[in-house]
Amino acid sequence: MQRIIRKISAFFSRSKDLSIPDTTKAPVIVKRSKHGVSRKQIDKPALDVLYGLKRAGYDGYLVGGCVRDLLLGMEPKDFDVVTNAEPDQVKSVFRQRCRLIGRRFRLAHVRFGRMVIEVATFRGQGDGGNRKDRFGRNGKVSGPARELDDSGRLLRDNVYGTIEEDVWRRDFTVNALYYDIKNFAITDYTGGLKDIKKGQLRLIGDPKTRYREDPVRLIRAIRFAAKLGFKIERHTEKPIIELAPLLQDVSNARMFEEVLKLFHSGKALDVFEKLRHYKLFEHLFPMTDEILSEEKDDFPRIMVVEALKSTDKRIRQGKTVNPAFLFSAMLWEPMLKRKQYFQDEGFPHQEALYAAANDVIDQQVKRTAIPKRFTAQIRDIWNLQYRLPKRHGDRAQKLREHPRFRAAYDFLGIRVAAGESEKAEIFDWWTTYQEKNSVDQVAFANEVERPKRKHRQRRNRNYYRKRSQSADQDS
Repeated sequence: MQRIIRKISAFFSRSKDLSIPDTTKAPVIVKRSKHGVSRKQIDKPALDVLYGLKRAGYDGYLVGGCVRDLLLGMEPKDFDVVTNAEPDQVKSVFRQRCRLIGRRFRLAHVRFGRMVIEVATFRGQGDGGNRKDRFGRNGKVSGPARELDDSGRLLRDNVYGTIEEDVWRRDFTVNALYYDIKNFAITDYTGGLKDIKKGQLRLIGDPKTRYREDPVRLIRAIRFAAKLGFKIERHTEKPIIELAPLLQDVSNARMFEEVLKLFHSGKALDVFEKLRHYKLFEHLFPMTDEILSEEKDDFPRIMVVEALKSTDKRIRQGKTVNPAFLFSAMLWEPMLKRKQYFQDEGFPHQEALYAAANDVIDQQVKRTAIPKRFTAQIRDIWNLQYRLPKRHGDRAQKLREHPRFRAAYDFLGIRVAAGESEKAEIFDWWTTYQEKNSVDQVAFANEVERPKRKHRQRRNRNYYRKRSQSADQDS
């Protein structure tokens, strides 16, 4: 009974929130001559979608971050389109180019080569009544068009409506601006233009309700504030710390994508500081957050800070960034702590490293579903940290040819920047080695003294696996 009451309460709370805005109030319409957005700034595939919908008799608008960024003089990463055409109607317009995706939010993806334009149908405010979602698997009915869980989180939302309803379903006012391809005007229902001028980020509707609907909005607020250099409006800001634990209810697959958006935004360091300030980081990287609260030799741990500085620098320079590098840096010190535990239990170095890497990655995957191709790279980057010092003779060339060498070399540089001065000589050696031609590289590597080989008793891998399991139980 209590569960039913909570569900009904959550629904009516949400419905009440959606009814607060005065949808009869005339929107602000900015004519083409009064704003700086030009079709020349819009990618051709986005224009093709807009004009395709127009020719088919449907309304089509650019909406969201692309309009906001164009007004701010920034280059949008992507262009999103909203329309009064339902997903199957969008598919009938673009045919083979179009693919329908999603269950929680039914969307159309229109592909132009490698570029994808996301097309959404106007969302409605009603509960959908008895209407069923016609776009379930294999086209079969798959449940109600709108569905919330006990906490008010939106599980499904395929209730369609008008532009006047759709605007109140969006998250932030600055993301609720519509560019009309028919007259090239920008329409603002929520005061987004004023908020852009103020440099503030404000949620549409009651913040607590909107965060509960989709807890990812908690970290989206941080990402947009850092990216745009905006302050978070006080009502939008107030519930963040209180509701931070809601992030644990978000699927780990979705959290992986959101983490990449956070830290590959070019403002990773600012994002990191804000996440820690609002107690959000601990729900993304709990092991790392615990380590950061400790000091090392009376100094704060700055490995993560240096890694994020490096990531921001690469993005500013237009270079690619690898998710494996980000997670390697975030989880490096938790891995070292776990590795030391296994070594104290009597594990040899390599087996302790193997066991610690598995443990830490397995724990992190519960929060962010890191794909296996990246977890393999993380292990390589960590393992190479112990192989890079062994660079004498032909080993140097073999290490240089390793597919993860560059990432491991950069990672070593981050460690040096974070205060591991004893690694500076090795990093400098590899820097010089890469600058030499192939003949000089051989001579340079031959000058390195070969370390003395240590003899130890070799044991079967199963022995260490059993020891690892036993250690886990003890801890």
